[in-house]
Amino acid sequence: MAVKIRLQRHGKKNFAFFHIVVADSRAPRDGRYIEQLGSYNPNTNPATIILNEERALAWLKVGAQPTPTTRRILSYTGVLLRNHLDGGVAKGALTQEQADQKYDAWKAQRDAKIEAKKQGLTKAAADKAKAAAEAEAKVNKTRAEAIAARKAEAEEAARKAAEEAAAAAAEATETPEA
Repeated sequence: MAVKIRLQRHGKKNFAFFHIVVADSRAPRDGRYIEQLGSYNPNTNPATIILNEERALAWLKVGAQPTPTTRRILSYTGVLLRNHLDGGVAKGALTQEQADQKYDAWKAQRDAKIEAKKQGLTKAAADKAKAAAEAEAKVNKTRAEAIAARKAEAEEAARKAAEEAAAAAAEATETPEA
């Protein structure tokens, strides 16, 4: 029986999330599986991956083959690196302490990269909001100036009309006397 580590699709149309499962390669994509290892949600930024790394490593060691997408997920979480380092320990190329040290260093570097991405996304969102607020303030200032100009024109027109009315009234009062 060929065993695969693959994704099982869930969620609604255009908003899918996936379960990471170990299944017989002959089983349908969303059908029967042997064990569920975790979940993968690509809708968040960065993508959310929840994985039982010990069980995934155990399945890799007994020969389960990951699909290309699942291989990328396992690589991202460090399961493939752990499997590689354990192979080196089994061959005697390095000790368990050295393997643990390399894995911990890699994991710290990966966590720092993820945190930097999150900070960058937060900063980008804040910058975008600030730019939008500045643009809105500029538009509001332009509108206020236009309204003030129209109001001044209306007041000027009203003043001229009042002067003309007063002049016409004064002329009208002068004409009957003559």
